[in-house]
Amino acid sequence: MNLSYPRMTIDLNIIRNNVKTVVSLCNKHDIKVAGVTKVFCGNPKIAQAYVDGGVSYLADSRIENLIRLKDFQIPKIMLRLPMKSEVEKVVEYADISLNSEIETIISLSEKAVEKGKVHKIILMVDLGDLREGYYSDESLFQSIEKILELKGVRLAGIGTNLTCYGGVIPNKEILNRLSSLAEDIEEKYKIRLEIVSGGNSSSIHLLTKDEGIEVINNLRLGESLILGREAAYGKQILGTDAGGFKLQAEIIELKEKPSVPTGEIGKDAFGNTPTFVDRGVRKRILCAVGKQDIDFDNIHPIDEGIIILGGSSDHLILDGSDSNIDYKVGDIVEFKMTYVSILRAMTSEFIEKIILE
Repeated sequence: MNLSYPRMTIDLNIIRNNVKTVVSLCNKHDIKVAGVTKVFCGNPKIAQAYVDGGVSYLADSRIENLIRLKDFQIPKIMLRLPMKSEVEKVVEYADISLNSEIETIISLSEKAVEKGKVHKIILMVDLGDLREGYYSDESLFQSIEKILELKGVRLAGIGTNLTCYGGVIPNKEILNRLSSLAEDIEEKYKIRLEIVSGGNSSSIHLLTKDEGIEVINNLRLGESLILGREAAYGKQILGTDAGGFKLQAEIIELKEKPSVPTGEIGKDAFGNTPTFVDRGVRKRILCAVGKQDIDFDNIHPIDEGIIILGGSSDHLILDGSDSNIDYKVGDIVEFKMTYVSILRAMTSEFIEKIILE
């Protein structure tokens, strides 16, 4: 059997167990999970592990990924605020979308009416992270009043996002503001909100401390399902495994070389001026994977004797002097991956994806 490298192995058993563990934790607090599929580009086999694990929704930021998931009989959520240019596809392939602009919601309404559908809207509220969402209650209420007059759309709930831009860590005080706002909306407009979405994997740390979040009944989770980690502090959730995804790269050169380049140092291929630590002559390993495919800062060698030095678009450069393994050209070096590196690698057509079932 000829193996192709670089490659990423994906263990569905690990992912399925992670999902079951996190969904069980959320269910104890009456929270339904929207499984975020963007990190694996909506791959249907991996999405099936989500469904097998008990998620209540599939969610993605890219409509192209939701189209790949069209055959799943489970509600789908469009996570990124829809572009007006894609509202027809959003209505066709997503049951629910996150929104913060009434002009876009009007366009969704028009397309939904054309298609004879009712598209659900989650209005996003900015609680301080300064990404998407209404910052003032007044503008939020103004939009709600307009939505309630529109055909083809229905206000399903409100939500918020934290940590992704501003790094604001969710706490009970912040999320209780969302809960109070949901209660105010229900009382003011005499409606019931189906969904109060309290953020992403950074909110999970509140549940691991057994702290309930009043009224919050939905979380949009990716990292905690894929790696079993809450995203606020990066701690592993009890009963999960971070090893579901591994990167494998082939050695194409192995030579003894100095630690510091010879000559005047200028900018590298990416416009940065590199700096170097002089460790003397070291065993340098070149692997056939580069910055076009992977984020070097977000992979970690399983062999703890290897140091990642850097690389270029097509090459990963390692220091193997402290390793106990006698590597040779053609050997494979394996790496643990973070959420960011999985996202980058899944997007690269040059990395083969091997799904282990």
